[in-house]
Amino acid sequence: MKTLQNWYEEYGESHKNQTNKAIHYWCVPAIYFSVIGLLIGIPNGILSSILNANLPILENWAFVAFLFVFVFYVRLSLAVALKMAVFTLVCMVINLYLGNYFNLSIFSISLFSLAWIGQFYGHKIEGKKPSFLKDLQFLLIGPAWVADQLFKRY
Repeated sequence: MKTLQNWYEEYGESHKNQTNKAIHYWCVPAIYFSVIGLLIGIPNGILSSILNANLPILENWAFVAFLFVFVFYVRLSLAVALKMAVFTLVCMVINLYLGNYFNLSIFSISLFSLAWIGQFYGHKIEGKKPSFLKDLQFLLIGPAWVADQLFKRY
């Protein structure tokens, strides 16, 4: 199993250009945020009925998905897992708030699309393919890497 440092080093290989890194600092969190918004937008009750359970926590697909994501992060680093848990909670609260004023699905799809356009533009500048094309786990490493890069500054 790769260590967190192994993942970061491999991810960093295609993220050396300062413009690409700056784009990633905005677009990776935006993509993460929009995925949470899309998951929150799934109608309530579907998961509970599939599992034939009446557990209110199962009404939020974003929370259920994060339980699996959290296990992935804990296996790499408890500190990273806790940072990502806080970031996820903030994303959920903001998405729930925005859902009161906007169609959350349309907002999330729009943000998701714009952020991915930014990502691919950044990789065009970098001259290297996105890491997730090599291994889908990089879709979870990216947000942790961005958080780590940003927190190193403070």
